Amino acid sequence: MSITEIKALQKWRKIPKHIQTKIIDNVFCENCLVTTIVDYSLHDDQLGIVLKGKCKKCGSHITR
Repeated sequence: MSITEIKALQKWRKIPKHIQTKIIDNVFCENCLVTTIVDYSLHDDQLGIVLKGKCKKCGSHITR
């Protein structure tokens, strides 16, 4: 995980670990459908947190 914004990290840390895992393991990839996000960075958003990274299966760029 790469941290690009402190505010996003603060929000992320407030989420319980088991929920973080569910978020990371439930991302949509246009090639693989449901996948896991890897090599992701955290970004603050007005609606919460955005994870930007790669699909674990095919390596495509994905966002959650």
